[in-house]
Amino acid sequence: MSGNLYNVSVSPHIKSKETVSTVMRDVLIALVPATVAGIYFFGKEAALVMITAIVSAMLSEYLFNKITKRPNSLKDLSAVITGLLLAFNLPPTLPLWMVAVGSAFAIIVVKCFFGGLGQNIMNPALAGRAFLLAAYPSQMTEWTIDGATKATPLAILRNGGGLLPDTLDAFLGTNLAGCIGEVSAFALLLGGAYLLYRKVITWHIPATYIGTVFVITTVLGRDGFMQGNGIYEIFIGGLMLGAIFMATDYTTSPMTRKGQIIFGVGCGLLTSLIRLYGGYAEGVSYSILIMNLLVPMIDKWTNPRVFGGAK
Repeated sequence: MSGNLYNVSVSPHIKSKETVSTVMRDVLIALVPATVAGIYFFGKEAALVMITAIVSAMLSEYLFNKITKRPNSLKDLSAVITGLLLAFNLPPTLPLWMVAVGSAFAIIVVKCFFGGLGQNIMNPALAGRAFLLAAYPSQMTEWTIDGATKATPLAILRNGGGLLPDTLDAFLGTNLAGCIGEVSAFALLLGGAYLLYRKVITWHIPATYIGTVFVITTVLGRDGFMQGNGIYEIFIGGLMLGAIFMATDYTTSPMTRKGQIIFGVGCGLLTSLIRLYGGYAEGVSYSILIMNLLVPMIDKWTNPRVFGGAK
């Protein structure tokens, strides 16, 4: 027998230099183009909404941890991400006190009540948006640009009452009504490309989500079978924001590649059905939240069997 001694350690045996903070930092960098676009298109009102949402999220998490005597978790930047993503899903003219309430709800009820980072069962920012939409529906669906009330492209497609922007304007976000962070598909794609480059996300959820919406809205169409404009549909509304930054949340998305594809297809299917046949012009938020609740089941179906385990 050899006289060498070996150290035996517990898992994980494969380690990475990445931490929660570094991942969140990359997400913040990826959100810069959409942040700049939101301020450029909507002005100081958008900046105030973002600042309010972030401050409220950080303060809510700090106070909750203080009251419950939990360690300070602000350094991981997850509260900043939640606040900014919530702001991206809000109209620029929403009263700031409502913004603060929605951000506090997202952090305290959806994140902290479930144990904090990594234990929430649904995306906190989207849950905050759903809460605000239920509590203040009129304020959450009013779109004012340069003092004039405008309809979003999705609302025009559903109800008429306005002139649709052309495809290039829809892609760039020029003169569009909508939530702060969703109007510029171009800015969101830049951020998505950065996340893919940094390997923070993979292509599986965004590509299958966007691709499913493109196929279904093209085939079924708003004007009949094979009469849809799938390209236009993927550029408008919150699809790019949801597919790239919300549906890819580590905690509330499946662990396996197969599960992520199922998740992306499910989000795309629900979004398309809500847009085409539902009573609500946009379907991204509710689609992702519904699929978040199905993640444990998807993981159960798609996780590989443990080596040596029973069938």
